Amino acid sequence: MSLTLYLIAGLFLPLFPLSMLFNQMFARLRHPWLRVLLLLAWPQIGVLLLSQAAAPVPDWFAGWALLSAAFYAYRAIALREVGLWIGYIATSAWALLWIGVVEPGLHHLLALGFSLPLAFTALLTGFLEQRLGAAHTALGGGMAIAAPRFAGLFVVAVLAAVATPLFPNFFSLLATLLSPASLSPLFGLGLMLIWLLWTWSGIRLLQGIVVGSPVRNGLQDLSMTATWVYSAGFVGLLLIGINMGGVLL
Repeated sequence: MSLTLYLIAGLFLPLFPLSMLFNQMFARLRHPWLRVLLLLAWPQIGVLLLSQAAAPVPDWFAGWALLSAAFYAYRAIALREVGLWIGYIATSAWALLWIGVVEPGLHHLLALGFSLPLAFTALLTGFLEQRLGAAHTALGGGMAIAAPRFAGLFVVAVLAAVATPLFPNFFSLLATLLSPASLSPLFGLGLMLIWLLWTWSGIRLLQGIVVGSPVRNGLQDLSMTATWVYSAGFVGLLLIGINMGGVLL
């Protein structure tokens, strides 16, 4: 019975190929707030299921999780659609929750740390989709010139999404790296490689969206009010991350 429960949990803490369910659902959602809700709630269901299991998680699940996380981190490098990229990074990050299994209360916090920066990025991505119809590098290049306020915030959002230090997912990743399963050199190197792949994919995405000549001129930028709201949100995200670091570590 516990194995069945773990396989069901593998839908919510995505293990390939069970992860395809989440990615299909996320790709079909178009409303930014629905994406935010899914990003915040989906892994929490998986953590809740894990807390209900009577037997310990089998050791081979950690290897399955590491391979799943590496697979989606690698695939994210080739993506040029921001929504799909967010979904793949989320899938890669949540798979690591099988490795950093801690006491139930902290495990929920670990999952939240991975989800929050991605939720902010999904919300900001709605700007491109509203203005251009899609958040794709083929449509939204040169944003640093066409919409500088959006471009600055988008850079911060992507840096947050790839677990840049002091954001919540950085501390979730660090707590995973310090977990007993990661004390193996193979797991430790695997986690560092996944982080490197996240960063690489984020840089390529920024290169396609932010730099270069504008694909469209006369694009309406974010309002000053929205810019300040998002900026305050990112400051709050940093403060949450620092507080989480004190709790998780």
